[in-house]
Amino acid sequence: MAARSDELRLIARVARMYHLDDIKQSDIAKRLRISQAGVSRLLKRARDEGVVRISVEAPSGTFPELEERLRSRFGLTEMVIAECAEDREEQILARIGEAAAQYLGMTFQPGEVIGISSWSESLRRTVDNLDPGRHSAARVVQILGGMGNPAVQAHATTLTTRLARLTGAAPMLLATQGVAGSVSARDALVADPYVASTMAEFGSLTMALIGIGAVEPSKLLADSGNIFTDAELRELTRLRAAGDICLHFFDSEGAPIRSPVEGRVIGITLEQLQRVPRVIGVAGGARKVRALLGALRGRFIDVLVTDQFTAARLDAAPS
Repeated sequence: MAARSDELRLIARVARMYHLDDIKQSDIAKRLRISQAGVSRLLKRARDEGVVRISVEAPSGTFPELEERLRSRFGLTEMVIAECAEDREEQILARIGEAAAQYLGMTFQPGEVIGISSWSESLRRTVDNLDPGRHSAARVVQILGGMGNPAVQAHATTLTTRLARLTGAAPMLLATQGVAGSVSARDALVADPYVASTMAEFGSLTMALIGIGAVEPSKLLADSGNIFTDAELRELTRLRAAGDICLHFFDSEGAPIRSPVEGRVIGITLEQLQRVPRVIGVAGGARKVRALLGALRGRFIDVLVTDQFTAARLDAAPS
């Protein structure tokens, strides 16, 4: 019993020196005349014996337990939940844009080749919140052509060029519409050397920033001259489409579906996207929940940035 007490005394002594007095392990070893490896073992014993109990208090406005549940459930690399005062789309877009910019700012690696989808309000807010000059990338690649009528297709290049300017990267634009009139027209357009050179970069991406679309078009897409007719939207509903990534549709279980525009899309495919090392989805709001569930269940994204209300809905959804 005495030996046990002496052992616990030494464990407690080392633990107090390290955790309370902020003494380095090497200095503890010198003072107590034991090896540094011995100090490390004693500190581990302190945790195993309950001498040291470590707790982490979640700061106000953060949701670590919810993030961990969703990260584990959907096999995500990271889950970022932004605090949001109101369950309202405008408020959500503002907050997830800020949170996504903060996450990117902390995780940018030098020389990134970044793909970015061309029409996404959440990504526009993300780019708006990035600090200029703090990070450098090699190239920023537009991974989906323009949408809507030709008069507004120029807006599809805005996110690419702005993100390239902010990161000092070379922009690579996909200077064509996002959906061709036919499969043969698509084949002709992607044969253009300029278009082909941009699409060849899809295999070099180190990161992709994507929005996740609901079947019901966003205001941004509708204002662009929405490409979908009422008949096509009805067909998407009949096929039980839940959402899309770069105009490739899937159901709420993540199974790809043959949409009315599949085969005519000019942009990255879901298969190519799944080969990108890090795919970051930025989306939130009640109307995006089914689309997000499909994207998560289909394992199309590695990182999700969303708001607390959307995250709670995802958490409550059946497994």
